[in-house]
Amino acid sequence: IHFRKTDTKRLRERDDEEDEEGQKKTFTAERVEQLKQLARAPDIYERLARALAPSIYENDDIKKGILLQLFGGTKKDFKNTGRGRFRADVNILLCGDPGTSKSQLLQYIHNLMPRSQYTSGKGSSAVGLTAYVTKDPETRQLVLQTGALVLSDNGICCIDEFDKMNDSTRSVLHEVMEQQTLSIAKAGIICSLNARTSVLAAANPRMSQWDEKLTVVENIQLPHTLMSRFDLIFLMLDPQDEQFDRRLATHLVSLYHQTQADEETQHMDMATLRDFIAYSRTYIHPGLSEEAGQALVQAYVDMRKIGSSRGAVTAYPRQLESLIRLAEAHAKMRFSQFVEIVDVEEAKRLHREALKQAATDPKTGIIDVGILTTGVSSSERQRRENLANEVRKVLQSRAKGGSSMKYSVVFDIMKEQSQALITQQMFEAAVKILQDEDTCVVSAGNIRLT
Repeated sequence: IHFRKTDTKRLRERDDEEDEEGQKKTFTAERVEQLKQLARAPDIYERLARALAPSIYENDDIKKGILLQLFGGTKKDFKNTGRGRFRADVNILLCGDPGTSKSQLLQYIHNLMPRSQYTSGKGSSAVGLTAYVTKDPETRQLVLQTGALVLSDNGICCIDEFDKMNDSTRSVLHEVMEQQTLSIAKAGIICSLNARTSVLAAANPRMSQWDEKLTVVENIQLPHTLMSRFDLIFLMLDPQDEQFDRRLATHLVSLYHQTQADEETQHMDMATLRDFIAYSRTYIHPGLSEEAGQALVQAYVDMRKIGSSRGAVTAYPRQLESLIRLAEAHAKMRFSQFVEIVDVEEAKRLHREALKQAATDPKTGIIDVGILTTGVSSSERQRRENLANEVRKVLQSRAKGGSSMKYSVVFDIMKEQSQALITQQMFEAAVKILQDEDTCVVSAGNIRLT
């Protein structure tokens, strides 16, 4: 049996949107009026972001992204028309250097939200995240016990050490993060469970320290098919700057000599923040206005146009859906029933900031979403094709009559001819392109044209 002790101060749980009568008794008229008055404040966005994990220094955009994740988008169900259900939950990935408060943020969100589950990548298995079959001790019948992703339905699943997960465990998340269901076929039990959860994951780079010369996919070594399912990917890096270090140290020291009264006067009451999010998630369901719809279309077209001139892809339909979800979440935060231009502008800004960090090609300094969707930037792909053409020319000129050449000899010739550095990995990728085109054959350390 899975159970969890809840506190009266925690956010109220809800099973589904239909459970409105029980929710209406939760908030008194005075409390609702207080929350609405708070939502009308012009600086409500900044105040809520500051109230989120106040002990963590700066990282304002990351806190705003997580804040919009807590509100979530508007649930849309078109199953009757055959279009299925659209995802309304926002997924966020935090990655960067050790000691940058990633786990602290996850623990804070876990303690704040209802139905939230906290799990670590190394200590999680595929059945622990999904479901497993066991025998009931009394009836001796096979029963299905649900895992963390199903238990966090309508909540948030916080996964720490995301990069330490093995591939079989991580493959479970593909269906959950897009279709928001979990298909089970075990021991004669075949079913599909709801997993309408937001995923908040934290990952460390494989070399422990973030390498500025490598892309996000190369640094974290996560499959690009999974990376593309995150709406926002934030980097939390250690800037190693004296002024920043001084401000951070001052902030940390001040936490130790602050009294309880000082903390209450500085930051928003936690109970207020919980009620604010709970009321918004339950009663506010904003729809797109005509102006906001046109602004979203224009934003997507502009994002596509940026990369089309140089052959790079800077946006996919998933990016447009992410913008819609973020804009709806921002409208929810204002207690507005319609998404307006101001919501779209903030969604664009936040999405652009995340893309700037995560999808920038380190060699060209240009945003390329292909890094997240295919794992390779367009400039790197072009470089590999050029190298493959050069290898083909060397084989045509040196290997007469279809004779073979030593693999290592061809590699040495390419290094001598090229002015730029050619690594073993780049050479192998170029030969792989030629093999895929059926241009050459590699066997027993030799390479020859077909």
